[in-house]
Order: sequence, then structure tokens, then C-alpha cells
Amino acid sequence: MDEPARRPDNPAAAVLFARIRTGDQLAVAELYELLGRPAFALARRILLDDGLAEDVVQEVFLSVWRNPAAFDERRASVSSWLLAMVHHKAVDAVRREEGHRRRGRRAEDDMALSAPTATRDTEEQAVDRMVSQQVRTALGELPPTQREALALAYYGGYTQREVATLTGVPLGTVKTRMLSGMRKLKGQLAGSSGPAGEGRGAAAPSDGSPR
Repeated sequence: MDEPARRPDNPAAAVLFARIRTGDQLAVAELYELLGRPAFALARRILLDDGLAEDVVQEVFLSVWRNPAAFDERRASVSSWLLAMVHHKAVDAVRREEGHRRRGRRAEDDMALSAPTATRDTEEQAVDRMVSQQVRTALGELPPTQREALALAYYGGYTQREVATLTGVPLGTVKTRMLSGMRKLKGQLAGSSGPAGEGRGAAAPSDGSPR
């Protein structure tokens, strides 16, 4: 099936983009004046948030300035190409925001489950603070790569796959670092004096995944 005929480009947009390719920074501002309103309207319709929509539009126009060679006039007009970028980046922003909300809800649930109740006495709270300090001290003695992976997982609430993405290493490497780190952490806590050495702060999933 033949592709549908491409909508003719706005002549002004084509001229401005040609100037951008020559390094004319003023042309970017003029292109924004020409296409900024429909770009924002599209982003706002997807994100339902003015601030996020403005961020997306600014990111798109900045990428146009930084990499004008990404535009192929044989495949799309300037306006349709730019709006397509706005659409893609807005959808990505929606996914990021949803991920942040999920992690936020998970952190709130964890805090609610771990919050001390009114019936816990002062001695138990003091012990918990001591254990927490011992765990932080033991983490500080781990190799940086293992400490980073465990901190992201246990304190940041990230999954192993998310830790791999954040640190830029393969998922298998993250799993290995977390498992090795947990073994060292358990050994350090078991050898220390006080409540953590008795096992209260050393328990962790055997597969190295966050609780």
C-alpha cells in the first residue's frame, strides 16, 4: 500500500530550519514563535500539566538546536517532525511520572508498615536506631559498586532492573554485586557487637532483591 501523501510544510518553518542548520541561533527562537503554541497544546493534552508540557517543549526545541541533522526532509515536514518529537517525549514523561508515583506509593506503604506504634517502648526504639546506624556503618565499608547497588535498592526503592538502568551495568552484574554485598554485610553485622550482630539488621532476601 502506498504511503499517504505528506502534508506540505509551512514554508516559513522550512526556511527557519535551514537557518538553524547553518548555526543561526536566532532562528530557533523564531521557530518557537511559529510552532511553540501547537507544540505546547499537544504536550499539554497528553500530560495534563502546564509545567511538564513546558519542559517537554523546551527539551524538543533544545534538541532541534543541538542536532538539526536528525531531521530528514524526505520523510516528514519540519512541523510534523517536530510535533512527532513532542508527542514521543510527552508520552515518555507520562511513563516517568507514573514510575515516580509508583515508587512514592511503595515508599509510603513501607513507611506505614515500619512506623513505630504507640505501644513500642523507648528501649525498642533505641535498639532500632542502633541497628540502623550499624547497618549504615557496615554499608560504608563495602566496595563502592556493591554499596551503590544496595543503597539504590533498599533506600531508593528501585528494582534490580531499575538499578541496572541507573548505574549503566548489565542486570546480571547488579544481581552479583547485590548478592556479594549482602553476604559481606551479613558477615560484618554478625561479627559486630550489639543488636545488629545478633541478626536483627542482617536479614535480607536470598536472591538479593529489595524487600
